[in-house]
Amino acid sequence: MSTERIVAEEGAQLDFSRDMSYGDYLHLEQVLSAQHPLSASHDEMLFIIQHQTSELWMKLLLHELQAAMACVRRDELSPAFKMLARVTRILEQLVSAWTVLSTMTPPEYSAMRPFLANSSGFQSAQYRCIEFALGNKNAAMLKPHAHRPELLARVEAAWRAPSLYDESLRLMARRGLAVPASHLERDWTRPYQADPGVEAAWLAVYRDPEHHWELYQLGEKLTDLEDAFRLWRFRHVTTVERIIGLKRGTGGTGGVSYLRKMLEVVLFPELWQLRTDL
Repeated sequence: MSTERIVAEEGAQLDFSRDMSYGDYLHLEQVLSAQHPLSASHDEMLFIIQHQTSELWMKLLLHELQAAMACVRRDELSPAFKMLARVTRILEQLVSAWTVLSTMTPPEYSAMRPFLANSSGFQSAQYRCIEFALGNKNAAMLKPHAHRPELLARVEAAWRAPSLYDESLRLMARRGLAVPASHLERDWTRPYQADPGVEAAWLAVYRDPEHHWELYQLGEKLTDLEDAFRLWRFRHVTTVERIIGLKRGTGGTGGVSYLRKMLEVVLFPELWQLRTDL
């Protein structure tokens, strides 16, 4: 059966002159015209699209993560679970994206690197909001955004707010678990510090999952999320090392040395420690 006949039989309308089209809805003209390579390198298009699409995925990740945190604050865990599961799937997409970028070889990157100047993923405001929302707080990370007041305000708001884990612990306390008061009201701009009392609260949940089913599910959703986030970080390190070795990053960081330090950051420490202590 020909394509023309299939279209005719299905009654498809191919004249979109009077209605909003696919391209109109998605603003594809603006999206697809936003790639402006500065070098003559063929491979710069890959570099640009890799980072632009990653920023789009991060936009969706933040959309889901912020909504999930709002649900946790309202004790509405069922929709929060769906959103957190989606965050994990988005992280899987971001992990896969590094596989595409890893096809760029060192000579190919070296040909375009001088045109990047000091621009770096280190300066991504969305990534910093994700880190802060997941609890990796660091006041020094506000500085890269100081030249853009609107971005600084957004990043600083995430820095000052309770993280997803902070909200989860407050929920546990509302559900009757003995979470230490020091972890319910504190300076949210400070990095999270593990506490035996918090682990004891999680252990109570994991030792009686039927009684604490929603909190048990929350613990596993958080573990899934950090598992995927670790993979994203790891693939970032290996991709950067594969392409630039141990050179310094364009944003002024140590490059691979800095990224390796980030691998040591544990976001939800008690959820990992309890597996040893169960």
